[in-house]
Amino acid sequence: MDQPIRMKSNGQITVSLNSQKRKSLTKELPVPQVVPKVIPPEHSALKEIEDELGALVGMEEMKRMIKEIYAWIFVNKKREELGLKARKQALHMMFKGNPGTGKTTVARLIGKLFLKMNVLSKGHLIEAERADLVGEYIGHTAQKTRDLIKKAQGGILFIDEAYSLGRGGEKDFGKEAIDTLVKHMEDKQHEFILILAGYSREMDYFLTLNPGLHSRFPLVIDFPNYTIEQLMEIASRMLDEREYSLSHEAEKKLKDHLIWVKAVLSPNSFSNGRYVRNIIEKSIRAQAMRLLLQNSFDKHELMTLRSNDLIFEEDS
Repeated sequence: MDQPIRMKSNGQITVSLNSQKRKSLTKELPVPQVVPKVIPPEHSALKEIEDELGALVGMEEMKRMIKEIYAWIFVNKKREELGLKARKQALHMMFKGNPGTGKTTVARLIGKLFLKMNVLSKGHLIEAERADLVGEYIGHTAQKTRDLIKKAQGGILFIDEAYSLGRGGEKDFGKEAIDTLVKHMEDKQHEFILILAGYSREMDYFLTLNPGLHSRFPLVIDFPNYTIEQLMEIASRMLDEREYSLSHEAEKKLKDHLIWVKAVLSPNSFSNGRYVRNIIEKSIRAQAMRLLLQNSFDKHELMTLRSNDLIFEEDS
């Protein structure tokens, strides 16, 4: 789906016979079918999701993984049609990365793709965290967890900061939630998809808490932190969508600030795309207040954020 397959040879084999008069034996090799760059109409589901993925900055590994999942499911269906063995594979996933790296956004897109491919009957996303699963007394946690799984039937159950379920020790009810999830992942593995998300190191530790966890997540996707250039691209796309732009001075101020804040804050403390979104939203409000006080409302000013409009969390 990415690039056409090219033969490295010219399609001919030349054979030299001893030192006698050389003869050339030429054998035409079948030309392999070139994979078209344009996605055929039957793959409209992938095309639609690819367009949405294209609007996301970075995340190359995730984009490749989604294409691979699509290809595997599609080819499996073709095998079934021809009477070949086509084993169903559990599609439970683990997303590892810091806050603001697009994990929830990607989970929603996967729900949409799997709905279009008839892998999921609804494709909806149920977001949850520790408080939504862990109860206050024995038996309460299992019931709360089962209720959430029931809500997620036909869709995706997305549990953020899933590692927090294992932080309370042996007597904590979080372990009961983990055990209940593991059981239903097996019993109902084709009725819903579970996506666990959280910091990379904490999620690696989380997998050790139950011997059945690791093998039940065949798909593990890393969401790396954004580079400065990618953060600036995210800011630019957010502003374009809202019909704003940064002045030259404001653009330089934002870039310098992002370089500084990434150097000062620990990776776990920096919220990546979410941090940039918060700056943009606060700055738009600051610009509105400035224009109100100046009583200046021409089109260029209404669309331009200036350096003194930029509001950073560290300044408040």
